[in-house]
Amino acid sequence: MTDVVNAAVCLKAGGVIAHATEGVWGLACDPFNRKAVDRILTIKGREAAKGMLLIGASSDTFDNTLAAMEPDLRARVEASWPGHVTWLLPGDAYPQSIRGQHQTVACRVPDHTQAREIAAAFGGSLVSTSLNRAGEPPVLQYSQAKALFHTEVDLVVPGQTAGYTGASAIIDLDGTVIREAAQ
Repeated sequence: MTDVVNAAVCLKAGGVIAHATEGVWGLACDPFNRKAVDRILTIKGREAAKGMLLIGASSDTFDNTLAAMEPDLRARVEASWPGHVTWLLPGDAYPQSIRGQHQTVACRVPDHTQAREIAAAFGGSLVSTSLNRAGEPPVLQYSQAKALFHTEVDLVVPGQTAGYTGASAIIDLDGTVIREAAQ
């Protein structure tokens, strides 16, 4: 089996994986599997109230959320994907464990081929949060991911980042930039 297929099988079985994204390594799981989400929170030492970021293979992954948007705004969001841009979208379709204390959910179609392929093989959106413990810098290389987290995740997917220097931009639907993108 390929690395992407192995990752999808692991995720469908309720597993947690480490994988490369645009600028940093991430932790991924099924956003509807509470045990897997809780494992990620434990690995990171992250507060559940902060919520989780989701990735998808294409904008179609988020159709249930995008459908209610004004056409111009939806076109703006879709034009930024795939890309290093995360949008805060209405979170009604996702559990509280993903939204945290928010009514929105952070969604992105990543500018990283392998991350999109994993989401496509899984067949839906995935939690994808930076691979690090709270307060520590994110992992940037496969060797680091393997050395630091191989005992805490079910699979470290071989790969490399897409060359960005850090996390994606986060933009609210009103246009407010919550976080600037690292280039």
